[in-house]
Amino acid sequence: MLKLRLVINVPKVIRRSFGTNIPVLQKASDPIQQLFIDKIREYKSKSAGGKMIDASPEILKERESELEKIHTQFGSKGRDMTQFPQFQFTDPPVEIGIDNK
Repeated sequence: MLKLRLVINVPKVIRRSFGTNIPVLQKASDPIQQLFIDKIREYKSKSAGGKMIDASPEILKERESELEKIHTQFGSKGRDMTQFPQFQFTDPPVEIGIDNK
């Protein structure tokens, strides 16, 4: 029974894997695909500084106003919001008393 399942299913799995993995491993042969990949790489290299690419002054001003709203709403002015907060818990003092009544 197991041998029959293997004989039937293994070729299916191999064909599916071959059909899905081979196009990924090949280089883009279509010039339009290659142009698209080149533009994505160029875009990623421009955005390496973390700034917005080709942003107008109006968009930058709107972004700053939205960030200011967030700072006032959550009280995050002057804090590094990229870091996970540090919690410090202290145990309350425990009184141990024995009543001998």
